[in-house]
Amino acid sequence: MSEKKKVVKIREGFDTPNPDEMKWAFPDVPCGVIPLGGRVIVQLRRIKRKTAGGIFIVEETKENEKWNNMVGKVIAIGPLAFKNRETMQSWPEGVWAQIGDFVRVPKWGGDRWEVPIDGEDVDEPVLFMTINDHELISKVTSNPLSFKAYV
Repeated sequence: MSEKKKVVKIREGFDTPNPDEMKWAFPDVPCGVIPLGGRVIVQLRRIKRKTAGGIFIVEETKENEKWNNMVGKVIAIGPLAFKNRETMQSWPEGVWAQIGDFVRVPKWGGDRWEVPIDGEDVDEPVLFMTINDHELISKVTSNPLSFKAYV
């Protein structure tokens, strides 16, 4: 008796991010710092304070999702990132994240800060984090807006 494996289907358009939503979630905003050593700066996805239907999200829920956000865009890489610190040679595995790549980062750790966007609501600033190069968890190969934060 053999069991048939269930085929998981992905909704059409699931892996194609909406360009307007991507621009809002990852706006082109200077973070105000340059990474030193083997560190990487990641711009975390912005969290909206109301749903598409106009329902306001409770502040506590929004704050939880904002600070537990684990998906971001690499915006800067330090001069020693992805290199052996003793020999300054690139790691045998190579560079696994480049500027512009979307990555998953640890929920805890790193140095995080907010930058408000001129002319926009201060309740939805841009969140950045600096982490060590070896702390990147994975590269996101599908729609970075499809990931949800879990507490």
